Amino acid sequence: MGLQQPLLDNISETKAGKMNLISDVLGIKVGHKTIQTERLKTGVTVIVPPVDNIFAHKLPAAVQVINGFGKSTGLVQVEELGTLETPIVLTNTLSVGVGYNYLVKKALVENPEIGLSTGTVNPLVMECNDGAVNNIRDLGVSEEDIAAAFDNASAEFAEGCVGGGTGMCCYDLKGGIGSASRQIEIDGQTFTLGVLVMSNYGYVQDLNIYNQPVGQKIKELDEYQRRDEDGSIISIIATDIPFNSRQLKRIAKRSSVGITRTGSFIGNDSGEITLAFSTANQIDHEPKKQLTTQLAISDDQMDRYFRMTVATEEESVLSSLVHAQTTKDRKGEYRLSLADALKKVQENGIDPAISKLQEQLGL
Repeated sequence: MGLQQPLLDNISETKAGKMNLISDVLGIKVGHKTIQTERLKTGVTVIVPPVDNIFAHKLPAAVQVINGFGKSTGLVQVEELGTLETPIVLTNTLSVGVGYNYLVKKALVENPEIGLSTGTVNPLVMECNDGAVNNIRDLGVSEEDIAAAFDNASAEFAEGCVGGGTGMCCYDLKGGIGSASRQIEIDGQTFTLGVLVMSNYGYVQDLNIYNQPVGQKIKELDEYQRRDEDGSIISIIATDIPFNSRQLKRIAKRSSVGITRTGSFIGNDSGEITLAFSTANQIDHEPKKQLTTQLAISDDQMDRYFRMTVATEEESVLSSLVHAQTTKDRKGEYRLSLADALKKVQENGIDPAISKLQEQLGL
């Protein structure tokens, strides 16, 4: 469940939710299917919004392509119409088509009118390339695996080397799924913003945690030589704050600040893509009225929400590192967890700053 000790600094005046997970946003569920065999280290993670039939009752959404090295589906329509109309599937690059097919079939079962008396459906599938760890050419993800991830969806879920994050690497360490949340008071009511990331990017020497350039020390270990940055990070932001799609776009843009606070410069071959959605105002597929009234946030207060977005994004990245485990990659080399990497650094001579960092992160 998130970091044991949520990030404490001057970024945000907010506090973590009960579980410090994206599912602190009421009704959000996350499910994993982890696939591990002799050749496969991959899987699927699904994010399920709190709507029984999201095609019929869409949610305001926006996407920000920070760097577009990626093969996701559905982003163009979200950019144009500002709505989310399927759950979200996260997996490896070559399994996007499988995710697309599953979401189409799921929507067809739930909505017999699709393709007949109404239009088609816009499946949201997002990916990172786990080919450094997983034998991605084996096409190891099936529709049954995606169904299993949906069956496993709940408010409490694991982080690290699970689901879509099973084969992912972050700053040349083992990465994967990470999540965090923040709560804020608005006119006497408590609202929540949560983030889930699938982290798979960065050079080890750039890693910076709580203003400690720990990557510079980790890169001196025998396990590390410089590798090309060829990964990505997918970020999902969910909130019950009543943002419209334009405001969600502005929120999604700020995720890049949270990503770069850990050291990334967003490399040429890295796909940084963020999807943000709000559960506050549902949008009917077939509205009964042309004019509607919805709750809205005043634009002059957006700085508060930008700050909490940055804090939650940064902590989600750190949580993906903290919860990951050392893993052998496709070539038989070890991708160390952050915990094991810091232990090895300490074996070369105790560093009080690293000791304090290990304590802060609960390692």
